[in-house]
Amino acid sequence: MVEEEFKTDFPSEMVKEGKVKAVVPKLDAFVSQPSDYAPSKAPVFYNPVMELNRDMSVLAFQAYQRVVNREISICEPLTGSGIRGVRFAAEIHRVKKVVISDINERAVKLAKYNVRLNGLQDRVTVQHKDANCLLSCHGAPRKRFDVVDVDPFGSPVPYLDSAIRALRNNGFLAVTATDLAPLCGVHSKACIRKYGGKPLRTEYCHELAVRLLAGCIATVAAKHDIGIRVVFSHCSDHYVRVYVEIGYGAKKADENVKNLGYVLHCFSCLHRETAKKPFAKRIEKCPECGSKMDYAGPLWLERIFGKRFCELTAKENMHTAFRNSGKIAKLLSLAKGEAEAPVTYYVLDKISDKLALPVPSVDTMLQILRASGFQAFPTHFNSRGIRTDAPALTVQKLLQKLVAAA
Repeated sequence: MVEEEFKTDFPSEMVKEGKVKAVVPKLDAFVSQPSDYAPSKAPVFYNPVMELNRDMSVLAFQAYQRVVNREISICEPLTGSGIRGVRFAAEIHRVKKVVISDINERAVKLAKYNVRLNGLQDRVTVQHKDANCLLSCHGAPRKRFDVVDVDPFGSPVPYLDSAIRALRNNGFLAVTATDLAPLCGVHSKACIRKYGGKPLRTEYCHELAVRLLAGCIATVAAKHDIGIRVVFSHCSDHYVRVYVEIGYGAKKADENVKNLGYVLHCFSCLHRETAKKPFAKRIEKCPECGSKMDYAGPLWLERIFGKRFCELTAKENMHTAFRNSGKIAKLLSLAKGEAEAPVTYYVLDKISDKLALPVPSVDTMLQILRASGFQAFPTHFNSRGIRTDAPALTVQKLLQKLVAAA
């Protein structure tokens, strides 16, 4: 048996995920104190919490393959245990080849074993290379991939340039960012330094994180005369994830630059608005309450969900039996609903706390907003969040009216 041929020099265990099985580090063995983050302590990186991320990637890449309707090639340059790349080869139809790689020699050995364990040697190639080196080697025409998945521990920014260059025209890029502290405004300087945009610590900071990441991808792509279209994104657990289609051409890149802008925010009355050029008008005063406003950006102001792509991915999810299928169905349903909704969302708990009032139900608040002639949608970013085009003070008045009538 293949299982008996391979022995790790660290505590390990066999796990089953999707249609595959894999040997991974036994994370409990690498925790010596409560503050330890086991995946980063293990000799080979593996995070079981990211199963939802991997499930979603399988579905999204399958949806992309259905759209292009041909065999596709996939690159995962930061593979760790190899479980992600193995799942791509085993679970996505019409995958011609999957190239996975890691700079960690032990990870490469483990990944090779997991490829053999699932009998995928004919479709999966494992390399021992630095991620940027691997991607750069595939930057020339006819060597490029259809799909590149950048899923690092921390910021994906160091890999974006080479990842974009390694994609063929109309290719598909998936990017994860786990460094939410900078993206959500806890470490503003780090966000400006890495992502080229200023964050804000607001109740909708996770959406700003997605938009900052998407804006960074668009900016990097534009340098190579490449445009992007964000087809899906989500925030789950400790990370944000963005899926984009790329298109070659200076005009597409120019359009992307026009899609960058700023979100202006008033911390007094919670008013927010978007602006392409925040300093073209006076932003010192909020138009609703007159208080001083702050801003986030530059960031991506266009859509961060594609309605059609959500439908296609949801259709793929109906044919799977993932442990997370229920969560994914709900996520896609919410994303589809908010695809054409206004930028940013209000969190009812935040407004109620500000007004010292009980928190109404989301459904009731959605109803009163719609009855008042405004758009209103729930959001996957926050179970207590509502996207609406109603002004901040109007939202507050309607909430007060709702609580008074209860």
